[in-house]
Amino acid sequence: MYEKDGNKYFVVDSHMHYWDASPANWVPGQEQYAKGWIECFHAYMGLGPPETHWPLEKFQKYSEDDLMSDLFEKGHVDVGICQPTYLKQWYTDGFNTTERDGALAEKHPGQLRTNTRFDPRDGEAGLEQLAADVERWHPVGVKLYTAEWKGESRGWKLTDPEAYTYLARAQELGIKNIHVHKGPTIWPLDKDAFDVADVDHAATDFPELNFIVEHVGLPRIEDFCFMATQEPNVYAGLAVVIGGLMHARPRFFAKVMGELLFWVGEDKMTFGSDYGIWEPKWQVEGFVDWEMPDSEEFSDYPRLDVDGKKKILGLNAARLYDIEVPADLQIADASAPAAQDAAVGVGGPT
Repeated sequence: MYEKDGNKYFVVDSHMHYWDASPANWVPGQEQYAKGWIECFHAYMGLGPPETHWPLEKFQKYSEDDLMSDLFEKGHVDVGICQPTYLKQWYTDGFNTTERDGALAEKHPGQLRTNTRFDPRDGEAGLEQLAADVERWHPVGVKLYTAEWKGESRGWKLTDPEAYTYLARAQELGIKNIHVHKGPTIWPLDKDAFDVADVDHAATDFPELNFIVEHVGLPRIEDFCFMATQEPNVYAGLAVVIGGLMHARPRFFAKVMGELLFWVGEDKMTFGSDYGIWEPKWQVEGFVDWEMPDSEEFSDYPRLDVDGKKKILGLNAARLYDIEVPADLQIADASAPAAQDAAVGVGGPT
C-alpha cells in the first residue's frame, strides 16, 4: 500500500517476472540469441532513473530476496502477478516459466499469483500441458508471446485456427485474463509479430475473455486505441508505458497517456512494473505525482484525478483477478465492470 497526501493506493503489479537468463541457462548453439535478448532487456532498464540501474550480472538472474524486497518492502506493491515467458529455443530451462513463478508464489501466498502460458504451435501436447498447469497452479490468466520463435517459425497470430482452439480450451479451464505482449520488440524477435491487429478479431469472438494488451501496442498506439475503444473486453496494460516513458520521455508519456485516457478510459488500464526491467517504487511514486502538462499541446486530453490513479494502480486489476481490496482502499465505483463506452464521458466516440 502506498500513501501520499492522505490518499491510500492499493497496488497490484499485474506484469512482473522472475527470470533466469544467466549463461548457465543458455542453450548450446543459441548463445548469441540468449545473450542478445537479455542485453536488449538490460538496455531498456536504462530508460529508468540512473540510481535504479543494475549491473548486467544481477539483471541476468536476480534473487528471490531481491524480488520480494523490491516489490513488497520498498516498492509499495500489495499483490504481484507473475507473467511467464518461456523462450526455450534459447534458454534450457526456460527464461521465466510457470513452474518457477508458481513455486515462488506458493512460498508467498497472498502476495504473489502466477499465470501460465500456451503456444498453439505445441498442438495436442500443449493443450494437455495447459490443463495440467491449471490443475497444478490454479491460474486465471495466461501470458502470450506471439513473436516467440519455435523451430523455423518466428511467430503466430491470435487469429490462427490453432490459437482459437487454445483460447476456447483456456476458457473452459477457467482462464479469463489473456495477457498478450503487443508492443516494443526485443532482439532478435520480429516487430511485426507483435502487431495488435489480431487482438481485435479474437476479442470479438471471445467476449467473455479479457484481453490485456501489454505495452499497449507501442509504437502502434493509435492502432491500439481505436481498436480498444470499440472492444469492451480489451484493456491497456501500462508496463513499458510508465517504466519506459515516464522518466526518459515525459512529453511522449503524456501523449500516450492522453490518447489512452481519451479513447480507452481509466477503467480499462492496469499498472505493471515489468520487473525486473524496472523496479516498481519509482514508478508508483512518480505516477501518483504525475499530472498532465498544462499547455496547449495537451489541452484536449482528459485529466487524471486521485480516484483514476487508484483504479489504474490496482483496483482495475484487482477486479479482473477477484483480489479482495480492504474497505479503506476502495473507491465508490471501483467494483463496477468496465463498460464499452468507458471513455465516452471524456470525449470518446459514440
